[in-house]
Amino acid sequence: MARISGVDIPNNKRVEYSLTYIKGIGLPMSQKILTDLGIDYNIRAKDLTDSQIAGINSKIVELKIPVEGELRTITSQNIRRLIEIRAYRGIRHQKGLPVRGQKTRANARTRKGKKKTVGGTKKKLAKK
Repeated sequence: MARISGVDIPNNKRVEYSLTYIKGIGLPMSQKILTDLGIDYNIRAKDLTDSQIAGINSKIVELKIPVEGELRTITSQNIRRLIEIRAYRGIRHQKGLPVRGQKTRANARTRKGKKKTVGGTKKKLAKK
């Protein structure tokens, strides 16, 4: 199993898709790295040589792409900064609500968590 940037990439997938398992590298960046190194997109990750793996690692460092732990750190610092300056987005992060303007009355279960039933809402709605 090939290990790139501290991540074991899947062996049986094509290299261009295997590289996307590294946080911070999407398909276009994966293709750019492989093109620059002259590696065919269609070969499987298990068929990469040690020199090709080392080349991919060095190319990621050379392009100064924040990946994995460094990227997670940057993201958490950005969220922490929004919370500290009491920005609207920071408050939404703090409360565990959707940040990007989505409605919350019926949906947003991913962000809000499991549904908590609150009693007495039916009567309140009937009075209005």
